[in-house]
Amino acid sequence: MKIEIEYEASWRNSFLDGNNNEALPKKGRKFIGSITALKKSENYIKRDVTHNTVMGILNRLIGEQRKLYQAREGENYFFKEIEPLVSFNDKIKVANSELVYLRNMSGNTDQNSFTGMIKTNDEMFTSDYSQEFWGVLALDIDELLEFIAHGREISESIVLDPLIISDRFAEIGKIKALDDEEQVLSALNILEKKFEGTNYKNNKGKVVPLNLYCSALYLQLERLSSEYDLSSALTKSGTITGISKRLFTKKDFMNRFTTGEKKKIFGNPYIAKSFVEGEGQVTSILTKASGTLEIIIDIKRDEAKALKKMIENAGVSSFYLGKKGLAYVRSISTKEVKKK
Repeated sequence: MKIEIEYEASWRNSFLDGNNNEALPKKGRKFIGSITALKKSENYIKRDVTHNTVMGILNRLIGEQRKLYQAREGENYFFKEIEPLVSFNDKIKVANSELVYLRNMSGNTDQNSFTGMIKTNDEMFTSDYSQEFWGVLALDIDELLEFIAHGREISESIVLDPLIISDRFAEIGKIKALDDEEQVLSALNILEKKFEGTNYKNNKGKVVPLNLYCSALYLQLERLSSEYDLSSALTKSGTITGISKRLFTKKDFMNRFTTGEKKKIFGNPYIAKSFVEGEGQVTSILTKASGTLEIIIDIKRDEAKALKKMIENAGVSSFYLGKKGLAYVRSISTKEVKKK
């Protein structure tokens, strides 16, 4: 028996981890088609037609609504004895690379954007401690190291505005990593004792200035706590909104000081870049294929006629082949064909 499936624009990539032939995790399969996820080469997944693809199609054609793994687990699985007799030939006529834009269905938010009006009258900017606290960010790197090591008073000032603070963090993020000089090590020793488990170095073993500034804010909170009520500076969990001991996250920081919600990402282009030895940087995008799928089932003619009747009765006019695209049955032959 031979069934010919004609298909157009079948997507040959997967945007979810795991596979469709096992029970879903409690939280579902993870979306790995985001820009961040695609920075890891293993998240760019190619998909071809497999035996499972073919069995999924056959089950769909006879009206089976369950997922393939669920159907296989059933006591009356129709293809239980037939599966080993099934083979296929995927004849791709056209394969195109196409840049597509994926919608953000997981509700991810933009790391560097916000919505609504800015609230400059928040207590973090209008309290008696505000200038001394945020003044840490006005220090240059040498002054910061001295502040950490010796607790120098802060006379420097900074405009108490969330956007100015955010921009200052952006500037700090561009400062080059520091070598292990005496002044740096002195400050680092204090912070590592105060905030155990916090890593202040990059993968080259150099100290990251942004990490120092973030921890210095927490150090200043502790030093000011004997003089001021700092409850307005902290969240319920005892942290500074959008600022950890190491990092600054603009979207979380601005969320406190704006009237709107975090800005959701509309989506992103599906594009992965990787380096291949001898070729350099390689850019990979979505592949769409069109062609014919031949399904060979090595069964007797009377069995083939019965299966053909089931397919006709189910009346499935079109369906997906893999991900997206359009597929339909072009022809069904009940002549006996040996499995290849």
